[in-house]
Amino acid sequence: MTAPVTARADLSTVDVAPVQRRTLTVLIVMQIIGTIGVGVAPSIGVLLAGEVTDSEAWAGLARTGSTLGAALLGLPLGTLAARRGRRVALTTGWWTAACGGALLVAAAQWSLVVPLFVGLLLIGAGSAVSLQARFAATDLAAPRQKARALALVVWVGTIGSVLGPNLGVPAQVLGRATGLTVYAGAFLIAAVCLALAGTVAVIWLRPDPLHVLAEVTPTASQPHTGARHGRLRMMAAELRSNPTARFAVVAILTAQIVMVAVMTMTPVHLTHHGGSVTVVGLTISLHVAGMYALSPVVGMVVDRGGHRLSILIGIVVLVASLVAGAWHPDDTGWVIACLVLLGLGWCFVNVAGSALFSSVVADRVRATAQGGVDALSNLCGAAAAFISGPLLAVSSFSTLCGVAMVVLVPLTTMTLLRSGGARPRV
Repeated sequence: MTAPVTARADLSTVDVAPVQRRTLTVLIVMQIIGTIGVGVAPSIGVLLAGEVTDSEAWAGLARTGSTLGAALLGLPLGTLAARRGRRVALTTGWWTAACGGALLVAAAQWSLVVPLFVGLLLIGAGSAVSLQARFAATDLAAPRQKARALALVVWVGTIGSVLGPNLGVPAQVLGRATGLTVYAGAFLIAAVCLALAGTVAVIWLRPDPLHVLAEVTPTASQPHTGARHGRLRMMAAELRSNPTARFAVVAILTAQIVMVAVMTMTPVHLTHHGGSVTVVGLTISLHVAGMYALSPVVGMVVDRGGHRLSILIGIVVLVASLVAGAWHPDDTGWVIACLVLLGLGWCFVNVAGSALFSSVVADRVRATAQGGVDALSNLCGAAAAFISGPLLAVSSFSTLCGVAMVVLVPLTTMTLLRSGGARPRV
């Protein structure tokens, strides 16, 4: 088999495999610990918001706090990675999130509104670095193993996504021993996990994968523009001149908008139709499983079948999900099937789009651009969550699914018009 003749093939002439294996091991351990802390925000954080604010309007704003925090901090953390490396950026993000968790302990214990909002914003840094970790997994990966490495780090985040929402149980035990409320105890555990994730990164993420990449790939070691605005200009110029990178960004953002819009309002829809808390919890758990459980398999499909085919598969699965939700909105079984397929379709498009973006964006702006994409993704998710509420209130779950199908049209058109391959950029 002929070796790839791209600049990234420089990696094949240098034995970076041991460093990549070590990097993946550290990222996996860090991701498992850190996502436990991240997972508490969309579950217990939502409940805490309602209790502290005692206002549905303020509670609704607070519920988007961690998502907005991830959006606002994604680009600065990506820029920090470009300047100082993955290790510094990941550590900073996890420890910032830990500070947010500590503020939420105080907010929960004494019903403090300002620490609630600030804490939720800061804990969003955990989501931002959890997303950045998937890109860090691709820095030294061989071209045909990028999607697999990315998907593996995404997959292990399932553990935290499942354990995080259930921190209320150990928090009750902690509360009996310390006098903390259940919510305060849960966020104390989350803060400790987030701090430990940062400690794992700062101690063991050596050598830094981005620094190694700069040593083995000449174009990656070119000087970065000193000012932040200079890097942003380079990122914007890269996206203007790189249609494949634009396509990858459209794929990532479209999948996020469709998934968040439908997922966010499903618990409300089920509750309005008599669904119990148990049914709602089971539905969301199965949705999360759809998002992450098969990601290693999806990564293999992307590496072997290509990005375009994988995105097409994801679109088909998303359409099937939305048709199920629109056709049988009052049947709990069909709604659950809708959510499971929604997660799986998101996984195909997100893994393929993220791996494609990491492969084709220029080395000199890779880390900054990755942070920018994550920030845009979180902003789009927050906007989708915000819009989906009023849309469901004035229409129906079927209409919401129909609108989501319309959102898929541009990506579907772009994917069908594209040729199969994509050449990495340097």
